[in-house]
Amino acid sequence: MFGIGTFAFLTLRREQMLLINSARESSDLLLNTIERSVYNSMRIGNTEDVQVILEMVGQNEKLVGVRIFHPHGVILKSSQPGEVGHPVDERDFKLFLDNKREGVFNLPGHGEVLGMVKPIYNDRQCNICHGSKSRIIGLLNVNYSLVETRSKIVELTKLFALSTFAIIGFLSLAISLVMLKFVKKPLSRVAENMAKVEAGDLSVRMTSHGKDEIGRLIVSFDSMVGRLDSAKKELETFHFQQMERADRLASVGEMAAGIAHEIKNPLTGIAAAITVIKDDFEPEDGRVGIINEVLEQISRLDKTVNDLLFFGKPTVSEPTCTDMNQALRKILIFAAQHRGGKNIDKRLELQDDLPPVYVDPKHIQQVFLNLFLNAVQAMQEGGTLTVQSGLVKRDGVDMVQVNVTDTGQGIPPQILEKIFTPFFTTKAQGTGLGLAISHRLIEQHGGRLTVLSEDGKGTTFTVELPAFGLDGQCKMADSTVKGRENDPSEHT
Repeated sequence: MFGIGTFAFLTLRREQMLLINSARESSDLLLNTIERSVYNSMRIGNTEDVQVILEMVGQNEKLVGVRIFHPHGVILKSSQPGEVGHPVDERDFKLFLDNKREGVFNLPGHGEVLGMVKPIYNDRQCNICHGSKSRIIGLLNVNYSLVETRSKIVELTKLFALSTFAIIGFLSLAISLVMLKFVKKPLSRVAENMAKVEAGDLSVRMTSHGKDEIGRLIVSFDSMVGRLDSAKKELETFHFQQMERADRLASVGEMAAGIAHEIKNPLTGIAAAITVIKDDFEPEDGRVGIINEVLEQISRLDKTVNDLLFFGKPTVSEPTCTDMNQALRKILIFAAQHRGGKNIDKRLELQDDLPPVYVDPKHIQQVFLNLFLNAVQAMQEGGTLTVQSGLVKRDGVDMVQVNVTDTGQGIPPQILEKIFTPFFTTKAQGTGLGLAISHRLIEQHGGRLTVLSEDGKGTTFTVELPAFGLDGQCKMADSTVKGRENDPSEHT
């Protein structure tokens, strides 16, 4: 719109200048014609013809006045005889004084005029009458009326204004229709379909009829909805599989707990009976070693049964304020008794003044003993077991962090993501419940258990538990728990 307006304005200015120049050229041509006619008459001394020529020319309706005035400003000849002998209009005289050829000004009763002045020089043939002293013997003056020219300019301005507004109106209407059809309606359809997608309807599709930006937007929309639909179906399938798997695991857990109950009591009786039989043999009897091996296998079976029982029906936690550094030292002593732990270099890097954690000591012992034994088993050829403790912040909460690092062969990436899955194991002997139970126990205490491993370079298990605070708070928490245990209403 701005460009159209600018073009119309420049075109109008050009046409106005053409009309003014046309008037100027007409005046200049008339002035030259009068000059030649006057010169021919005055050259033969016929001054009466000069007055007649001026009066004849002055009859043109576009001429306001045609005159010859003296350089001193007195009119000598004029198309209007009454002006002769009177001073010329000061605006015409000022053109001569300012050494200007033309000028535009208003004359009372005549409106806007174009005044032109042309000197009449005293050449050799004029010296007979005017002498040779004056270089200019007179000035030929023409006042050309610009009323008609201005009227045409006004009409032209109106015409250009109307045509410009008409063009702008037409273009605005055309652009509005184009925008409505090719932009607003498609975008409204996209918005409506987006609302349907937001409501959960992923069967929505649109058809693009163009290759412009809106068409590409519609194609992208269809592609996005298609991918969302595929992702939703995959998630539903995955969720269904997970639910089936959870149901199977629950069934397996219940069945395992039932079987474990049936196995545990006979195992205890068998262990007691074999222990009694062992006492009947002398220590140097070769059969004692066989009996010890049987007792060790019974102990392993008992541990497996306990894991199955815990996984099927976890025991209730009995939390208390626990010094993590002290607990780690004790647990590491137990782990060192493992037959493969003698070739392992054990390093404790514990941060002093750690705040206590509010946990069940038996559960925490079970978690870290499992982590330590796994680390020892991962370094059958020897290595270094490093236990580090420290304090970190997670989302503004103080957490006691413990890192258990071994220098074994590490865990391959394809196995790493499965190690917390129940019943998943790579060992020849084991139920695959150790890490799954540890992960559950840590989460029950408000913490988290993560693993970082690089194949061939070792593994680091990280346990983070919420720091409980000062010792005074721990004593208050312990007393509250004991009070609940002694309150009969807590057990009804």
